[in-house]
Amino acid sequence: MARLLLSAVFAFVLVAGGAYLWNSQHSGLPEVSLNPVSAADAQEVDTSGVVEMALGAEDAPVTVIEYASFTCPHCATFHNSVFKDLKENYIDTGKVRFVYREVYFDRLGLWAGMTARCGGPDRYFGITDLLFEQQSEWVGSGNPGEVAENLRRIGRVAGLSDEELDACLQDAEKAQALVAAYQENAEADDISSTPSFVINGEKYSNMNYRDFAAVIDGLIDN
Repeated sequence: MARLLLSAVFAFVLVAGGAYLWNSQHSGLPEVSLNPVSAADAQEVDTSGVVEMALGAEDAPVTVIEYASFTCPHCATFHNSVFKDLKENYIDTGKVRFVYREVYFDRLGLWAGMTARCGGPDRYFGITDLLFEQQSEWVGSGNPGEVAENLRRIGRVAGLSDEELDACLQDAEKAQALVAAYQENAEADDISSTPSFVINGEKYSNMNYRDFAAVIDGLIDN
């Protein structure tokens, strides 16, 4: 079942009473310290360094923006089925510009997003593929130590070193910027569940491939 977004979207990155520190409770793991930021203060966070992750021709007639969480099972199902056909038939053929925007329901999803972004735009979608294909494995029981090592393993498969991954996961300023950018975009597009899509400016809920293709073909024909 798609999960509704929390009104206080920054609360999930905190442990009651202060920022969450991996090293403080799990020896040998990278430290992630995230300061709370209210919705009102989100506009004050510098999000200029947050790269929009996209595939396809910039001048494609149709732009699809997907809002998805790396820990959302329905997002994994979409990515492992519908997205593959969408990419082959529409993105790779120049008909669709596809933009992927991360939704952070929980700190595990945020850490996954930071891992995916660690390789830059060139590796982002390859790591995204691994995160969705192996979602149940890397999430596991949700234990932070296990999740950290699982994300490192995925990062290593993508050619990243432990040092690179630790540096990415320790970047609290980047984490705060990612969450602020997510909140700004989600509020602007009125996103309340995942996966959700904005296709040429109009919002859609989750769809199967046939319905998705029908929407795109209708826009191209017009």
